[in-house]
Amino acid sequence: MYDQNYRRVLAYALTHAEPHTAEDIASETFLIAWRRLGDIGEPPLPWLLGVARNLLHKQRSHGHRRRVLAERIAELTGPADVAAWDVAEHVVERETALAAVAGLSERDLEVLSLVNWHGLDPRQAAKVVGCSSAAFFVRLHRARKRLAKALENGPEAGPAAVQRPVSAPVAKEAAR
Repeated sequence: MYDQNYRRVLAYALTHAEPHTAEDIASETFLIAWRRLGDIGEPPLPWLLGVARNLLHKQRSHGHRRRVLAERIAELTGPADVAAWDVAEHVVERETALAAVAGLSERDLEVLSLVNWHGLDPRQAAKVVGCSSAAFFVRLHRARKRLAKALENGPEAGPAAVQRPVSAPVAKEAAR
């Protein structure tokens, strides 16, 4: 099915999108086809083109939303906003944030990144970490508290401002 139809699906996508986007659409079309092999009728091309069409529509609506958001932000930001923006304030805030994050334990970083960076909800993240949802909620709460405390202390306190949980091997080494 792939050998017989890929070029035609790609050609369809190329008539509606940029080359790199069209290739992604064609690839995703066949990924969906593989997952739903039982739903594809004979001949498969109409079904495949329908999937490609839906993917192109979805791509277009996402692009439209991004453009609308960018236009709104541009409208809200005038010359006075740009003149009032002090780069130094943001550098200090960035340094504070970097120092706070640097002071967190690897475990805290993993918990926070799963939820904040990767967008998982705590129940999903608990599966990734291999613990119960309740245990993950506790870990997340504690990691957030340690981060907040480190942010309050500021960059002058340094990484020592955050109390990290000490693992057994590290505690034994420190005791020597």
